[in-house]
Amino acid sequence: MDDPFVQERRSMVNDQIRSRGITDERVLVAMEEVPRHLFVPPDMERDAYRDHPLPIGHGQTISQPYIVAGMTALLQLKPGDSVLEIGTGSGYQAALIAGITGRIISMERIPEVARRAEENLIRAGIHGVRIVISDGTAGYPEEAPYDAILVTAATPTVPPPLLSQLADGGRLVAPLGDRSIQHLVRITRHGDEFVRETFEPVRFVPLIGEYGWQNEDL
Repeated sequence: MDDPFVQERRSMVNDQIRSRGITDERVLVAMEEVPRHLFVPPDMERDAYRDHPLPIGHGQTISQPYIVAGMTALLQLKPGDSVLEIGTGSGYQAALIAGITGRIISMERIPEVARRAEENLIRAGIHGVRIVISDGTAGYPEEAPYDAILVTAATPTVPPPLLSQLADGGRLVAPLGDRSIQHLVRITRHGDEFVRETFEPVRFVPLIGEYGWQNEDL
């Protein structure tokens, strides 16, 4: 497939991501390979590699490249890891993770968004992503436990079902906070103990569901 954005992708990785301290080579390689412009609305392709989020419809966004890279790096992924993503969005981050681990289950509550993500993944030639349309705050116990769980929307607290579906030694990354501002948090499970680390401030759309925000709260 002819790709007119190869140089833009390399520049994105070098100027926006590597230069700001992201060193996980698996993440950097995936971001150089996955055609981000195929995961944004067609009229925004020229903006796909710029350092800011973009709207994808239904009140959802594709996060800026640096944040996508940072969250993926915090998961400390390796080939063969079992991964659950909460909030498919455009499908871009799921595509990156599939490129590293080989597979991922991604949950999306909005059918139209899920369908568009599937179309994006097909156009990009990405395999290994399974999209489940359901309330992601309840997780997906059918395939648990997971080596890594990624929450791509703001949540006031970490949904308890997600913690219970995390494998021993597994990592969960989520933007935790109120509706205005959150911080990236990584929780690592050691048996019955959950160790929490807090990273940079971020701002995400709200995680809606039984164990997240309710529609009436927004």
